[in-house]
Amino acid sequence: MVISEVALHVFSGAVPGPRCDLLNSNLHFRVPRRINAICRKKQFSNSFNGSSHNRIWIYGMPSDDLSLQCHCQKAEGVAGVTSDGGNGAWFKDPGTTVNQILSDTNGQKILGVEELQQSNNGKPDVGDSNMSASDVAAGHAARKKKGSSIEDEAWRLLRDSVVYYCGSPVGTIAANDPADSSVLNYDQVFIRDFIPSGIAFLLKGEYDIVRNFILYTLQLQSWEKTMDCHSPGQGLMPASFKVRTVPLDGDESATEEVLDPDFGEAAIGRVAPVDSGLWWIILLRAYGKCSGDLSVQERIDVQTGIKMILRLCLADGFDMFPTLLVTDGSCMIDRRMGIHGHPLEIQALFYSALLCAREMLAPEDGSADLIRALNNRLIALSFHIREYYWVDMRKLNEIYRYKTEEYSYDAVNKFNIYPDQISPWLVEWMPNKGGYLIGNLQPAHMDFRFFTLGNLWSVVSSLATTNQSHAILDLIEAKWSDLVSDMPFKICYPALEGQEWKIITGSDPKNTPWSYHNGGSWPTLLWQLTVACIKMNRPEIAARAIDVAEKRIAADKWPEYYDTKRARFIGKQAHLYQTWSIAGYLVAKQLLANPDAANILWNEEDVEIINALNLMVDSSNPRRKRGRKILKKTYIV
Repeated sequence: MVISEVALHVFSGAVPGPRCDLLNSNLHFRVPRRINAICRKKQFSNSFNGSSHNRIWIYGMPSDDLSLQCHCQKAEGVAGVTSDGGNGAWFKDPGTTVNQILSDTNGQKILGVEELQQSNNGKPDVGDSNMSASDVAAGHAARKKKGSSIEDEAWRLLRDSVVYYCGSPVGTIAANDPADSSVLNYDQVFIRDFIPSGIAFLLKGEYDIVRNFILYTLQLQSWEKTMDCHSPGQGLMPASFKVRTVPLDGDESATEEVLDPDFGEAAIGRVAPVDSGLWWIILLRAYGKCSGDLSVQERIDVQTGIKMILRLCLADGFDMFPTLLVTDGSCMIDRRMGIHGHPLEIQALFYSALLCAREMLAPEDGSADLIRALNNRLIALSFHIREYYWVDMRKLNEIYRYKTEEYSYDAVNKFNIYPDQISPWLVEWMPNKGGYLIGNLQPAHMDFRFFTLGNLWSVVSSLATTNQSHAILDLIEAKWSDLVSDMPFKICYPALEGQEWKIITGSDPKNTPWSYHNGGSWPTLLWQLTVACIKMNRPEIAARAIDVAEKRIAADKWPEYYDTKRARFIGKQAHLYQTWSIAGYLVAKQLLANPDAANILWNEEDVEIINALNLMVDSSNPRRKRGRKILKKTYIV
């Protein structure tokens, strides 16, 4: 295929050069048995003073692996956070459209008199035109004080949600509402839910909890997983885990702590979490870049874990497309919402994880074929998403004029999309300036819904081009009243309604129109929005969204999600004190205060991939490339 040839041309000898700071003393082999995740405590008598203490044994772990030893200590006490400035310190100069920060002599962000006070509809508030400089400064001081108090509360709640295993912090539970008696599985540590919590701790300089989380979830990766006598592929990361204290067999005086993972076999719908392993790789890279501790990613067991995830994702199948084929409910949208196939969210995380993994994989003979296959996939995936998922007004008009039933190697309508699929809502909704990546693409089907996480992470990972990234943010600004309104951020737009909702969701009572995953508003998306905006040098968009959230999120007790088209109601089944709502807000505030820190999360556009894509575009008729190809070398994936 053309892609493979181009990849070989561009990435010949693509294995990275030698890595520095390889700490051989910190390399450990994985022990793929359940006993890895057990910490046992036993009462014993102290012969000196007769008191009882807890003695702890760790089974199946290397004796020199201090990260997995039980220290019997908990994290430091609550430490408040002082805001370095209000969100309004970011603004767009209407004359130059350049983002600026007004700073006083102490380096603290302040507002200028000329800043526009924004109302809900994004226009200047007429009532502010006669305000004096002192009034503006006083208003900013009040907002800053309120923001600081919200941050203090958020940090206290985040620390209260921390889960300990053998005395060490290993994650945060999904929700921590003391008044809620129906916790379901919200008392577990979810991989995807912990990502904003982990980033918040990294930006705070508290690295241990993230390091422990990475290593303990890696131990869980190797567990045997079965459902109805069937086991998924090796490398699958759990959706969540729970720390349980159970009695030790044969000894009533002793107990043991065990990590009990859920790989989807107990989840609602029994769906395996495709995104868990991808988020794990992204967090691993962020940990190394933020802490400077590369010894974790260079460990043999961690390198093996990365390769297992890659092999699972890069395995050959029947699919003709470079995108990952997944079932409904395998990512943040974990219920039936018609995203089965090739959802954008999975593709954006997949692309980001491939780039992160390539950056971390140690050069060795056993990795050469894997890295070559990884490079091939990066090129094919980026071309596929940029070319076929992108829609703006020009592209919509092109689709509107598509011819169908084209049997040709150089067909324009490659996926046989019928123009009638363009819904009336989209024709009216699409702004003249802006565009986005559609939610899904399959033969004869384009899902035109706007999915927020997929689009934002396409910006963060550089899966979208620079122009496309700016256009996505342009669309967000143009459709602010639909996507943000009274609480950021719509998880998707628009909602499924009527007969379409009945057929696609199966009449799901939790996913009713404009609720939960069907057009609900999720505050946790603030942090992805902030990373994307900072990367594109447009932080004023994120600052504006945070201002909206701060008006009510703390008073509403940090809900999981909001309902109704304008996000006016707390979700009907939303859990309160939702940890990733809290952590998402904190990360957004931290990044606005220190924008340079956002680079631990984003991926720069790869020059080699750009060159390969240019070669693909300049290639001659693809029909000439078709035919039986003799591979010079077999790629073992």
